[in-house]
Amino acid sequence: MRGGGIKLRDTPSESPALWRALPCPAAELRLDLVLPSGQTFRWRESSPGSWTGVLGGTVWTLRQERDRLWYTVYGGEAGADTDRLLREFFQLDVGLRELYRAWGAADPLFREAAKDFPGVRVLRQDPVECLLSFICTSNNHISRITAMIERLCGAFGRPLCHLGAQPFHAFPSLKALAGADAEARLRALGFGYRAKFVSGTARAITEGLSVEGLHQLRTVPYAEARRVLCTLPGVGTKVADCVCLMALDKAEAVPVDTHVWRIARQRYGMELGSRSITPRAQQEIGDFFRGLWGPRAGWAQAVLFCADLHKGREPAVSQDGDKES
Repeated sequence: MRGGGIKLRDTPSESPALWRALPCPAAELRLDLVLPSGQTFRWRESSPGSWTGVLGGTVWTLRQERDRLWYTVYGGEAGADTDRLLREFFQLDVGLRELYRAWGAADPLFREAAKDFPGVRVLRQDPVECLLSFICTSNNHISRITAMIERLCGAFGRPLCHLGAQPFHAFPSLKALAGADAEARLRALGFGYRAKFVSGTARAITEGLSVEGLHQLRTVPYAEARRVLCTLPGVGTKVADCVCLMALDKAEAVPVDTHVWRIARQRYGMELGSRSITPRAQQEIGDFFRGLWGPRAGWAQAVLFCADLHKGREPAVSQDGDKES
């Protein structure tokens, strides 16, 4: 696959036999709002309106046209299995328009903020990739995290293909990241203090919790899943909540960083006992929004975060005192 690379396919009109489509109106999904908004760090706009990234160990290009979600895969075959994988990743079985209506009816502030941002939904990601990626988000920005994850995959991940001159790699295996030299290599890649947390959590999973145990957290109550995650190196409440929401099927999880903390105080008038983001403040904010928005409060929070991201400058994903020692 390396000789000169594969040609990037920008639109379904190019090689139409290699594209497939799922019905998906913009009110149910907006790729341009979801993919660059800090839930995942492996997708880029490869040409206007087309997004290319790695999912399930395969390179994809996605595009939305005329109430259809079009996709093509490189180095593999598109069919019923890829349809299913894409539907699960975007959780397309969840009706988003009905949720927006319910949240707007309960919360006029949500209705006003969300009116220009339809189609923002929570992704369902691989738990290992989501966990290790979000360990890198502490005191960081989306653009920098994206570059870090690209370096991580390039250094430790299995090569998948080249699209033109651009290489793509799978997310690294736990074995690679748990190796004796992994922390030093991560530091050389610019991961700083996060290097010991990435390699330490990779070891903690391989030697203790196990990949199966991590996946089984999808079946336990939210509080238990968060408790288990917080025993891992570098995982504080906010990172745990991100993983619960975006990988472990805990739609009620509300990740609280400085951005959400500010929304709670300034827009919703929450009186918090602390001027910093303490575990108690995180719990109070999460409980407030769960009471306001219901069992998918984490999804509603994702809409407000995305709206602020696009209306202002890019916020830090996390500056909230997650474990750094």
